[in-house]
Amino acid sequence: MPYGRPAVTSWWAGAAAGRKVPARVEGSARRLLGRETLLVLALSLGASAVSALISFTGSLTRPGGLADQAANLNRSLAPDRPWLDLAWQLFGIGTALVPVLLVAHLLTREPAPLDAPGGLRGLGFDLRRPWSDLGRGALVAAGIGGSGLLLYLGARAAGFNLTVVPESLPDVWWKLPVLVLSAMQNSVVEEVIVVGYLLRRLDQLGWSPLGALAASSVLRGTYHLYQGIGGFVGNLVMGVIFVWLYRRWGRVGPLVAAHALIDIVAFVGYALLAGSVGWLPTA
Repeated sequence: MPYGRPAVTSWWAGAAAGRKVPARVEGSARRLLGRETLLVLALSLGASAVSALISFTGSLTRPGGLADQAANLNRSLAPDRPWLDLAWQLFGIGTALVPVLLVAHLLTREPAPLDAPGGLRGLGFDLRRPWSDLGRGALVAAGIGGSGLLLYLGARAAGFNLTVVPESLPDVWWKLPVLVLSAMQNSVVEEVIVVGYLLRRLDQLGWSPLGALAASSVLRGTYHLYQGIGGFVGNLVMGVIFVWLYRRWGRVGPLVAAHALIDIVAFVGYALLAGSVGWLPTA
C-alpha cells in the first residue's frame, strides 16, 4: 500500500447524496497524500493557475485597457507550415493529458474494498452510463453556456475582460477536428483533476465540504485569469456548480460532457461564424 494503512476501519466511509466517499486518512498516509496532491497540481492546473496570474498581472500593467488586449485560446504553432503545425497541435493535446494518466495510475494504487470501483471509475469517468452522462452534460452545458456568454460580453463591455479569441488556426482540413480534440482535452483534464481527483484527496485529507468546494472553484477561476476578471468570476461560479453536481451525482462523466460541449460550441462556432457575425472578435 503506497500511502500506508489509514487509521480508519474502512477506506470508504460515510455518504454524500447516497454515494460512498473516501474516508479521512491520518499520519504518514496523510502527509504522503498531501505531497502527492501538490505535485499533481504543480504538473497540471496548479501551474496553469500561476501562469494565468502572471499573465493577468502583465495585462493589467500594460498600456491600454483589458478589452483592448486579446487572449487567443487556439493559435497556430507553425504558421504557413500546416503539417508541422498539426504535429505541434497533436503533441500539445497529447502531453496535456499526461497528468490525467498520472492520476489514473495513482488512484489504482490506493487500497479500496472489492465492492468499490478503483482508478478513474471511482471518479465516475468511464463508459458505464454514456447516455445518462451525455444527457445530463447537455442540460448543464445549455444552462451554463448561455449565461457564460452574457457574463463575458458584460465583463468585456465594462473593461474587466480581455477580448477572448477562441481560435486563430489556419483554414486547413484538420482545423475543426483539432478544435474538437482541444475542447475534449480541456474538459477531461479540468474535470478529472480539479473536481474528481482534487475533491477525493481533500476529503481524505480531512477538509470540510465547503473548504473543498472553495479550493476547487477558486483554482478553476484562477487558471482562467488570463482572460480577465470576467473569466475568473465566470469559471469560479461554474466551479461551484460543478462541485455541487459532482457531490450529487458522484460522477465526473456528465461534467466532462458539459465542458466539452461548451468548448466545442465556442471553438467550432467561432471558426464557422467569425467574420460574418458582427459582435464576434477577429484574430
